[in-house]
Amino acid sequence: MSHSGTCYLVGAGPGDLGLVTLRAKECIELADVLVYDALSSPELLRWTKPGCEKIHVGKRAKDHALPQDQINALIVEKTKAGKNVVRLKGGDPMIFGRGGEEAAELAAAGVAFEIVPGISSSIGGPAYAGIPVTHRDHCTQLTIFTGHEDPTKGFSSIDFAQLAKAPGTKVFLMGVARLREITTAFIDNGADPNTPIALTRWATTARQSTIEGTLATIADIADKANFSSPAVAVIGGVVTERKKINWFEKRPLFGKRIVVTRTREQAGELSKALRDLGADVIELPTIRIELPDDHLGFAEMVTSAHEYDWLVFSSPNGVEHFFDAFFKAYDDARSLGNPRIAAIGNGTAKKIREYRFAVDLIPERFVAEGLIDAFKKLSVENLTMMWVKAAETRDIIGDGLAALGAIVDECIAYRTVPETEDITGARASLTENGADLITFTSGSTVDHFFDLGLTWPQGCVAGSIGPVTSEALAKHGMPPAFQAAKHDIPGLVAAIVKYFKAQR
Repeated sequence: MSHSGTCYLVGAGPGDLGLVTLRAKECIELADVLVYDALSSPELLRWTKPGCEKIHVGKRAKDHALPQDQINALIVEKTKAGKNVVRLKGGDPMIFGRGGEEAAELAAAGVAFEIVPGISSSIGGPAYAGIPVTHRDHCTQLTIFTGHEDPTKGFSSIDFAQLAKAPGTKVFLMGVARLREITTAFIDNGADPNTPIALTRWATTARQSTIEGTLATIADIADKANFSSPAVAVIGGVVTERKKINWFEKRPLFGKRIVVTRTREQAGELSKALRDLGADVIELPTIRIELPDDHLGFAEMVTSAHEYDWLVFSSPNGVEHFFDAFFKAYDDARSLGNPRIAAIGNGTAKKIREYRFAVDLIPERFVAEGLIDAFKKLSVENLTMMWVKAAETRDIIGDGLAALGAIVDECIAYRTVPETEDITGARASLTENGADLITFTSGSTVDHFFDLGLTWPQGCVAGSIGPVTSEALAKHGMPPAFQAAKHDIPGLVAAIVKYFKAQR
């Protein structure tokens, strides 16, 4: 007989991946079963361990893939089967998230459960819109209510007469469809028609947009803007603070939808930099990194690295695979001996330094040709060099070093293969919602993207990290709108910011 597992009712926050709690991340990582709604940040799904069963129950507005009673039964059943179940809900599970009902079902079934609070959009949304829900110049009271009640009740439990008279800020969720009805009820019950109100949709994400008005005008403004859910509304004098402290919507890449095609493991640095600048980032990896076909040959070369005068690394992936293999064979870093180390660019050099090794040579231009030019300034004739590379890498480095008189051995550290998984639904998202920019960081990301057969979004441009990538794009009939002046991730980010600034 199997022992019952534990069910975690977890708040996923309002949308910004950075607002997810550490405890929520821990729960997602240990989950055997993940039961989730239509999340504002599907990147959360990438935190699951291999083999985790993911069940989308699709709750958003009127579109419920699974009714609430079936969700309750599902999480009880999975937990009783001895699984660690994470019920992942947008915002906070206990603020109009029906977490209380689910917790009651779990308690009645006698299974273990834990409630993990999340940042509610009722608080996070206004903050990202530049609206403090409490402010000593405006109010000392906060009231939160729902604009969407249980339709089976047959009556409304919202006391608009009391709400209209209550001092301070009022915040309501899930009320866009009933906006005119709600604002009219406020006015009919004595609220000042000129009371400021703001609505923020897709709060805390790069799709965020905010409209402002008064109780008397906001419904017409929303209709004109075709403003729809999901949105949070704030009523009260605090709305006037937005003109001073609207910070999120002023970031340089705010509202831009940008696709990152790097491997899942490498996407983080670029994605974070773009998100920090306000972009809506879609991680759509087109390649993944796998071990070389000749595992034994690679391992033997790594163990003989101390015999070489130079180690030449042309990518961060090569560095990682080389040193991971090295430290499986040796316990002492001094076993590497004293070869000098060259890196094709800052990204590769940074990865080498993470293993506490110094870099002796970085070219001015972060391309293969630049590395050869740098070696031309040195005397390398008859020196032995191990070139750590991918199976598919161009021969420019090897041929160039050999032409300088060096004795070059190729060390195949990894293979680049097409990414077949689409955990977060990024491909469908690109097809349905389009993008402003698709970024490419290597020729292989270009080739494998076009191999997917996706329709290029209307009005979308390509951005390239360097000349080799640009050449690959041109071959596919999609020359880049820009190329990074410095061929690394910071250079690419700078080029993206410059491009969109010029577009404005």
